[in-house]
Amino acid sequence: MELKYPKPILITPQVHGDARGYFFEPYNRNTFINKWGIDDVFVQDNESLSSRGVLRGLHYQIGEMAQAKLVRVAVGKVLDVVIDIRKSSPHFGSVYSYLLDDQKHEQLFVPRGFAHGFAVLSDTAIFQYKVDNFYSREHERGILYNDPALKIDWQLQPHELLTSEKDRALPLMQDAELFAHA
Repeated sequence: MELKYPKPILITPQVHGDARGYFFEPYNRNTFINKWGIDDVFVQDNESLSSRGVLRGLHYQIGEMAQAKLVRVAVGKVLDVVIDIRKSSPHFGSVYSYLLDDQKHEQLFVPRGFAHGFAVLSDTAIFQYKVDNFYSREHERGILYNDPALKIDWQLQPHELLTSEKDRALPLMQDAELFAHA
């Protein structure tokens, strides 16, 4: 089976800088289609502010409310983690980790069918993301961030991690409701 997006796509924008600072386009629909083949239509922007050690995830939505995300760090540095949870994917269960920061301005396109989370490695971080579908509490799902089967190195000591009660109650991947089809 051929997948539209076999894996997440790391996007390095062209940054124009001089003594005044820098300029770049975080999103240009034509560039995303022509350069990376990403034709998803984003419908909502989200932003979070977090301090060092905050871990958010691993989240996703299922069914008709599944979401693709375009994520970036406006301020700070995070370890961004995505997991292929599409049971029909040849990459099912693969864990991908990326360091995203405000220096390289890289972005990550996370296709539908991936769980997503991040941990803040800097003193603070402003994390921004676009989604191609609206939030739906009924379709929200997640996987426990420290599932031993996933072997994720969050690059912080366990006692440094600050997680929500909701995220600490998420199931292991083996018990989670996943995507049956890509």
